Amino acid sequence: MTAPQLVLASSSPRRRDLLARIGVKPSRIASPDIDETPLKGELPRAYALRLAQAKAAAVALGADEIVLAGDTTVALGRRILPPADDEAVQRKLLGLLSGRRHQCISSICVIDRNGLVRTRTTETVVAFKRLSDAEIDAYVASGEGLGKAGGYAIQGRAEALIRFVSGSHSGVIGLPLFETRALLIAAGFPLG
Repeated sequence: MTAPQLVLASSSPRRRDLLARIGVKPSRIASPDIDETPLKGELPRAYALRLAQAKAAAVALGADEIVLAGDTTVALGRRILPPADDEAVQRKLLGLLSGRRHQCISSICVIDRNGLVRTRTTETVVAFKRLSDAEIDAYVASGEGLGKAGGYAIQGRAEALIRFVSGSHSGVIGLPLFETRALLIAAGFPLG
């Protein structure tokens, strides 16, 4: 049997870059269009897992393809923080995260050629230093965190504002590589 082709259910360039770190290049990219609105009372871990599974399930696969989907959710306690759609939202998010620990929950889902669904979820604790208004203003002005969960990108300028990380650094970026590699191998994707 030939090795399966990988479909990445994400248009995120960060996820493609992360996969490249482990020597994986998707054969194609699919951008599933799903409703990402949290359900009433939904907890962050359940939300991230539901979205990863929904993204994977929304992709039509050929007979020789497997799909990988992921979702990264930033949570403050039980509260799911939205992506920073504009500077005002980003400023508010950074103010909430300033001087506090929060969780980055990253769920991944792989569906193999037989339709078997495999999932993993990681939780990483991240703590920002206490941010001054000037630091928030400078970060917002950089444009870096727009569109990103929690309003920041740990792989960029924000890393210098983070005093503590416990868990999967790649998971905070968007794809926990240790768990991703294990799921791809289990699904028959060739990795050394």
